[in-house]
Amino acid sequence: MKTKWRKIALRSVVALVTLAALPAVLAQQGNPAGMTPSSQQPTPAPVPNPADRLFVLLVGQGGLAEVDLGRLAQAKAGSAAVKRFAQQMVDDHSKSHAELEKAARSANLAPPAQPSPDQQAAHARLASLDGAAFDQAYLRVQLVEHQKTVQLLQWEMGSGQHAPLQHVAADALPTVLDHLATVQALISEPPPPR
Repeated sequence: MKTKWRKIALRSVVALVTLAALPAVLAQQGNPAGMTPSSQQPTPAPVPNPADRLFVLLVGQGGLAEVDLGRLAQAKAGSAAVKRFAQQMVDDHSKSHAELEKAARSANLAPPAQPSPDQQAAHARLASLDGAAFDQAYLRVQLVEHQKTVQLLQWEMGSGQHAPLQHVAADALPTVLDHLATVQALISEPPPPR
């Protein structure tokens, strides 16, 4: 009889311990740390990798240079088509640069404040030209810069780690490809008669 009561008592204790632990077990499902919604911390964004850092630097400098050269072209170009293209460069690259700055700051990266030394030297060379000579030189610079930018955008999309920067690259790619096609068309146009 004592054995029977011991078995009943043991089963009762096991049942009570199990019932007492049940709320804690249920609270752990889908929440291994046992955190309440108010105690949960947001998941940190991935740290920008070297591709992200280089992307912000190079595309940032390029965007600033495009705006700068676009303004120069509006004053010095001889062709109305080149002036229209230059205005498009100012508008589109100002907008995309603002988006890049926002995404860069979300990654705790500082966007550049000025074009690269090479881009500044290109500005100085172009500033010494006028009319048709300016148009040809400006379009050659635009061709090379847009080819580089397409590669940088594709590189960031595939190698970057910070999602907002990758989105900036993906959003900008169609516009930059359109710019590249426009530059190629302008270069292939025959020069106006003299």
